[in-house]
Amino acid sequence: MTILYAPDFPHAEGATLIEPQLAHAAFAPCRAPMQELLTLLGVRVPVDDGSSEPLGWVPLWRVRPGQALVHEGAGVDHIHVVRSGSLKCVRVWEDGYEQVLALAGRGDLIGFESLSRARHLTGAVALEDATVYALAVREVEAMRRRCPSFDRALLLATSRQLAAAGQIAEMLAPVSAETRLARFLVWYAERMAERGESPRRLRLRMPRRDLASLLGVAHETVSRSFSLLAGAGVLRVDNREVEILDRDGLLACTRSTRTGNAESALRAAQAGRNACTEVAS
Repeated sequence: MTILYAPDFPHAEGATLIEPQLAHAAFAPCRAPMQELLTLLGVRVPVDDGSSEPLGWVPLWRVRPGQALVHEGAGVDHIHVVRSGSLKCVRVWEDGYEQVLALAGRGDLIGFESLSRARHLTGAVALEDATVYALAVREVEAMRRRCPSFDRALLLATSRQLAAAGQIAEMLAPVSAETRLARFLVWYAERMAERGESPRRLRLRMPRRDLASLLGVAHETVSRSFSLLAGAGVLRVDNREVEILDRDGLLACTRSTRTGNAESALRAAQAGRNACTEVAS
């Protein structure tokens, strides 16, 4: 990986910094090869030997935990691709309630859906130290014409974004909070596997209050659902550290769409494990 520092690198417009004196450090003035971005988005390109298409460089920003990368309602000057870390996409309602709408991680687009309105439809706040590729909107069209590989990468990223939005909708479809949580954990485990991380030992980046907002349930309900899944032997939970002990039991819970059905599925999974234990002994 190659990263070059450029003193004249622009900071994100309208970003809220934790402390004003951290302005220079919060958005690291550096850039990365376009080839690195294309590889992240799933497009393989040949090493530039002078005969391949020109790739160039992409600005790279660093976002600190709790810092807003973009603000809801602000003009769309850049679209971003997450390189590392994670951010929550939020909308703030008139009464001040912050609704978490999505979780953006490595390879995800931020702000692309807002181009049609020229205003960011949601805000994006870092949950941990994160880095993002920053693509100036005024340059994107020229980049697509100049670099067909970038055009393909943008199409793939948009397709994945649409698929992810459908998965979020599936999480919210069941009445049962336990089923919503189970579907989230299965989805999250699959994302971790795609990124080369453990799909069994998970570290949740967002606090439970944000997770409750994403799933559309009360904070206390998420805690109760975690306790129910842990009590059934499906999970081991230690604050934000979650270990999936029984994937089949968790999957059984994801297929329950009504209140009470999830608990029945968990009891059936637990009974099956107990029967296996008795046979083994």
